[in-house]
Amino acid sequence: MADPYRSILLFGPPGVGKGTQGKLLGAVPGFFHLATGDMFRGLDRQSDLGREVLSYSTRGELVPDELTIRLWKQHVRGLVAAGRYNPASDILLLDGIPRSKAQAAALNDSIGVLAIIHLVCPDIDEMVARMKGRAEKECRPDDADEKVIRRRFEVYRAETAPVLEHYDRSLVRDINAVGKPVRVLRDILTAVAPLHDETFINPLG
Repeated sequence: MADPYRSILLFGPPGVGKGTQGKLLGAVPGFFHLATGDMFRGLDRQSDLGREVLSYSTRGELVPDELTIRLWKQHVRGLVAAGRYNPASDILLLDGIPRSKAQAAALNDSIGVLAIIHLVCPDIDEMVARMKGRAEKECRPDDADEKVIRRRFEVYRAETAPVLEHYDRSLVRDINAVGKPVRVLRDILTAVAPLHDETFINPLG
């Protein structure tokens, strides 16, 4: 069996900035940002699979665990085969997975979690505004409806927030997500730099 992918989880509620920070960190050599949302949005919406995934996202619900895990593993294998991601030298920045305790358990043998970056923003209205603004800029119809957005927060509290309980609390780094992205990035880099340095200096472990 292959070694688990060394990973850092980007964790937090919808609109908290996981995607923004993941893209910024993914530009640093030794990190590879993998956003499950981008993976889903990259599916052909006219295909049976694309329509099935879209049917969940447009209601603000999570894609079923079995389907998510299957697609994710297939996607990662494709990235490795294409030479875009090298498990020997890169740390995965996982954005959007695991989103439930069942997913976390199913991925125990696939990912080795080095740390969890827990982005915290207590103001839900601010996050709703962020998501509506993003919907306009990026043409995301699933982010434009405020009722759907608020439904996502309900799903997050019920299904995703408990994922933190699956992991040792010592892995969790709480980061204040309120403020300019560069300030949040600075705080994240402070938390992950030791992990990155260890991997980058000695990529083969």
